[in-house]
Amino acid sequence: MRPTRAALAVAATALAPALLIAAPAAAAPAPHPAGASTTSVAATSDADGSTTPVDEMSDDEVRIAIMRVIADPGTGKAVHAAAQKAMDGTIEDQRNFLKTGRSAAQAQDDRVAVFRILADPATGAALRAAAERALDDGTPEALRYFLEHGRYEVGA
Repeated sequence: MRPTRAALAVAATALAPALLIAAPAAAAPAPHPAGASTTSVAATSDADGSTTPVDEMSDDEVRIAIMRVIADPGTGKAVHAAAQKAMDGTIEDQRNFLKTGRSAAQAQDDRVAVFRILADPATGAALRAAAERALDDGTPEALRYFLEHGRYEVGA
């Protein structure tokens, strides 16, 4: 293990409980129905629930936000890998992860989750059709909406 990664792992292990208790982990972007617009400025949630644009965050705040993503047990494999890669890079790599890299990786994780639903032999016809519509749409918003709402609207 490289010395910088080892130091970060030790720091993350020591800080994770305090950070996770002090503020909710940075979650996936809020679901948006297909066609809805999202804001173009990336931001993260603070302990008091307010949001801070990534460009206004200190270097330490950026690193803490990424470590929260890594520590979150709900983080998918693509997001986790992208976060680890960002932590191994420069502060600009880390800021870019929070601005755009995370959402791109989340879209990849969401696509895998939809394919897992389709691969399940217990998936009913209505749910299968809804999953296929989300994949046909292909937008990250459509996939996220299906995973958070659409699959429950058609029933399991």
